[in-house]
Amino acid sequence: MITIQNISKFDNQQPTAVTIGTFDGVHIGHRKLLDRLINDAKLLNLKATVLTFFPHPRMILQQDANIKLLNTIDEKIKILENIGLDYLMIYPFSKEFSRLSATDFVESILVKGLASKKIIIGYDHRFGRNRNADIKDLISFGKIYSFEVEEIPAQEIDEVSVSSTKIRKALEEGDITTANAYLGYNYMLTGTVIHGKGLGKQLSFPTANIHIEENFKLIPLNGVYVVKSEIDNATVYGMMNIGFNPTVSGKEKSIEVHFFDFDQDLYGKKIQIDILERLRDEHKFNSVEELKKQLEQDKKTSLSLIAKP
Repeated sequence: MITIQNISKFDNQQPTAVTIGTFDGVHIGHRKLLDRLINDAKLLNLKATVLTFFPHPRMILQQDANIKLLNTIDEKIKILENIGLDYLMIYPFSKEFSRLSATDFVESILVKGLASKKIIIGYDHRFGRNRNADIKDLISFGKIYSFEVEEIPAQEIDEVSVSSTKIRKALEEGDITTANAYLGYNYMLTGTVIHGKGLGKQLSFPTANIHIEENFKLIPLNGVYVVKSEIDNATVYGMMNIGFNPTVSGKEKSIEVHFFDFDQDLYGKKIQIDILERLRDEHKFNSVEELKKQLEQDKKTSLSLIAKP
């Protein structure tokens, strides 16, 4: 898959089959649509292309500071890389772009920019300035500019939107099992390892403190989770705490990972944490010694879960 963020660099000598959307989470509902795109593209000798936008339109048009997304743009690229797409076109969303008329969008982006010969889109898709054009307009444009439009029925679109809603709700409730089932992969957090207060080291449970730059990334419910990560081409398991460290009167929310049987300097490294299971809520213990005993129990439980086939 080739990722492009400037449409002028797209090779429009190759005709494409295109689908359009934010595809947040790239979950099992999205995968049905993407699989159809890829199969149709092969049959018609077209290049399977996803047109997506970043930043998210709500960030620009509504200046929505509270929006929470399942993927950062880098995570989305990583997930899409392995499913068989030819191109991922990430178009920079701006207020100026949002004011493009439907005609200009179709002509400059879909026809001239992407050389679209087939467009697979949902029945409720709207586009153009003030989102005033719909699939009927797109079909009319197709007759003018010689591209086919395939409509995704309401039932399938509803399945996609319900999945996204359920994933967000599940993560907010700490139900990582349901979230992972709907995603079709383990929910991930990606960030840079920074220096913490060193409490974990004092407890013989040194942790990697993860700083996530993107404030729109959805962080699951506070608590303790079983996790894994790929570090220097090796799979490393561990347990992660999301929360405020109430036992030691922590004031700021942190994400801390203790990796099992691992002793390597990770400061400054960007790593991906895959969340496998949720162990428990975050608790305030009566003493640091009591906390240490619980951490030992958490490790034992984590290792037994990891050992399961």
